[in-house]
Amino acid sequence: MTRTVNLPGDTPLPMIGFGTWQLRPKTAYESVRAALDIGYRHIDTATLYRNEADVGRAVKDSDVDREQVFITTKLMPQDARHARRTLESSLRLLDTAYVDLWLIHWPTGRDDLVPTWRELVSARDAGLARTVGVSNFSPAQIDLVTEATGERPAVNQIPWSPAQHDPSLLEEHRRRGVVVEGYSGLKNTDLRDPVLTGIAERYGVTTAQVVLRWHLEHDIVILPRSSRRERIASNFDLDGFALTKEDVAAIDSLTRTA
Repeated sequence: MTRTVNLPGDTPLPMIGFGTWQLRPKTAYESVRAALDIGYRHIDTATLYRNEADVGRAVKDSDVDREQVFITTKLMPQDARHARRTLESSLRLLDTAYVDLWLIHWPTGRDDLVPTWRELVSARDAGLARTVGVSNFSPAQIDLVTEATGERPAVNQIPWSPAQHDPSLLEEHRRRGVVVEGYSGLKNTDLRDPVLTGIAERYGVTTAQVVLRWHLEHDIVILPRSSRRERIASNFDLDGFALTKEDVAAIDSLTRTA
């Protein structure tokens, strides 16, 4: 059973998602089909990725009911002034009546920040998105839109890896009740680091699995991406081992200092 975290409205978000950034159409289709077959139930795409149609087709062609797949897409800042139209286009491409999570991909200009967030909340209220959130926002920007509208983002999707993590930033999100989704966790990690290879050897797993498990130990939602079926499978297979507190502390210590 996939671990989930509850978003507002009792919407369960699977903590292991499949990322589709840089996956071109045919590869995106085949990789999402493989991911769903392996057991993923959370697929992350974006207008920017230009593969929404392929993601939607993969979900449609799979043996998994749409209601069982958590689909995220994202709004580019330059589309902020016609946000609803952009979402409607995403829904057509994904061939679905709603997305489970719609994010502002990057903060817009300050003047557009609150109006854009209002558009996301309005789309949620209209049933086009089950939940709404942000990506690459600072706590101050989260506070700005929350205080202006009375609605806080459910999620903030930000870079997170052993080399790039900040316990105080995580605590800022926890205090606000905002779920952190970490992206580029593997891309930004030296998978040959002796700390990681030593832990991986001890458990008989890959260093990538160690890094992904470390995210889960910190309750960070992960979005690993691969176009190779065996990697897609191993990135999902994280239940066969657990890191000790000492393992987690050793990986925490890999963070880069300024």
